Amino acid sequence: MLSVIIGIHIFVSVALIIAILLHSGKGTGLSEAFGGALPSTFSGTTLIERNLNRITVVLAIVFTITALYLYVFYKP
Repeated sequence: MLSVIIGIHIFVSVALIIAILLHSGKGTGLSEAFGGALPSTFSGTTLIERNLNRITVVLAIVFTITALYLYVFYKP
């Protein structure tokens, strides 16, 4: 069971790094390459940016849960 949690933690870590790098900053970001030039909604962000934000939040929550689980139950 512990090896499964470690595998999930590693996968989520890499996915979280990729998701954060895809966010656009003050200028143009990597998210522009995946349709960021589509028309913006009233909030000023595109649908892709909002979905990327949601994915990043979910990945951060899963990362936190797995990190806490490993902290509590991992005994080297």
